[in-house]
Amino acid sequence: MEIPPKSPDGSEKSPQSKELITSDTGSTLCISSRSESVWTSTSRSKWDIYHKPIIVVSVGAAIFIFGMVITSLSCFLPENKKVYKMAGPAFLSLGLMLLVCGLVWIPIIRKKQKQRQKSQFLQSLKSFFFNR
Repeated sequence: MEIPPKSPDGSEKSPQSKELITSDTGSTLCISSRSESVWTSTSRSKWDIYHKPIIVVSVGAAIFIFGMVITSLSCFLPENKKVYKMAGPAFLSLGLMLLVCGLVWIPIIRKKQKQRQKSQFLQSLKSFFFNR
């Protein structure tokens, strides 16, 4: 077994471990992992903001309607009745789940946008008063 070399000041930690402990990698990773910065004030269109929940709501509604059609087929068509009765409710529940998730996502995005606007306003006030 190899014994790690002692540091010049006599402590147990190696120079590499000291560097890892005192470095700011945690804070830089947190900042760099964000998709957009507070400092960027670029205006985005409504489609850029809401396109994901709109797509989820649309797909959920389509799957829900497809599930309604398949479920209603079990009432009208006597052949493959068991398949329709199994697949129909599965598509109904999946579509309803996606529909509700998309509809809940929209107010969450609105709340985040309001918080971001407040944060940008406070940052501009702070930079105005402290950078003089």
